[in-house]
Amino acid sequence: MKIAVDAMGGDYAPQEIVKGAVDAAICDGIEVILVGSEQTVREELMKYSYPTELISVAHASEIIGMDEHPARSVRRKKDASLVVAARLVKNGQAAALVSAGNTGAQMAASLFEMKRLPGIERPGIATVLPSPERMPRVLIDSGANADTKVQQLVQFAYLGSVFAESVLDRENPRICLLNVGSESSKGSEMIVEAYKTLEAAEDINFIGNIEGSQLLTADVDVIVCDGFVGNITLKAIEGVAAGLMTMLKEEMTRNPLRSIGGLLVKPGVKEIIKTMDYSEYGGAPLLGVNGVSVICHGTSRARAIDNAIHFACRAVQGDLLGRMREGLSSRA
Repeated sequence: MKIAVDAMGGDYAPQEIVKGAVDAAICDGIEVILVGSEQTVREELMKYSYPTELISVAHASEIIGMDEHPARSVRRKKDASLVVAARLVKNGQAAALVSAGNTGAQMAASLFEMKRLPGIERPGIATVLPSPERMPRVLIDSGANADTKVQQLVQFAYLGSVFAESVLDRENPRICLLNVGSESSKGSEMIVEAYKTLEAAEDINFIGNIEGSQLLTADVDVIVCDGFVGNITLKAIEGVAAGLMTMLKEEMTRNPLRSIGGLLVKPGVKEIIKTMDYSEYGGAPLLGVNGVSVICHGTSRARAIDNAIHFACRAVQGDLLGRMREGLSSRA
């Protein structure tokens, strides 16, 4: 099994991408195809001692920038690293795609090359969120679709439910809509209609709405929203978490023996910091395409890429795609 990694995508490409791939190969024996400028990638690889049989290079002469129009750039740049990596998955030369590049372009490339799963109009990004109970939940869509229709929100609910069952091992996952209030009449016309549709569905465990203040504490498994709301929500969580973790670290450095309400001297603070660090999750799968496509944060460094490669590998080994097909067909 080989994982195709877009070596040219992300704020710290290719250096951090290559390092993450090397770490995955050395530590866990994962076979990786680094896709990008062959000369550039091989110059980076020369910095490391690694099992050469586990890392190969697929040349791509073009790069899609973070600010380029997604669909247009994918159509015009047929030899872009992201497009070539998606094509490797389509042709069966790689089992999964991992990229920290342009998210919209990754979605477009995945759709063009891998196509959609039956019955799915638009794929959604499923991001795993931490929780105080260490029972992570899924936010879908967290950025793939800024404009969403009612039926697509309903499809996100089904995609998220199957993902929670197959990856998070949740039995009969609890599904909710992210809204401005808990009442069924609250929210936009789209959300109200989606509520009615999901409430009437007999093959999904829809429990209603939750508000933003309940994101990390509500007793739910899947949180459904459109990509515009989801992306803002995700980045707000990341920003607050980063600020809080910085404050904790600074306080622990200045006053290592002092506590704030007993928090800093108790075991587990480092574990909390680790839990809130997006790099621990590596990446988020694009659900709804007919292939495994893992989207990483644009600021991903080596550890995040390493973890994303591990996630992609686990998804393939656990037959995530097969389970998605089976789960969706049983709900058709």
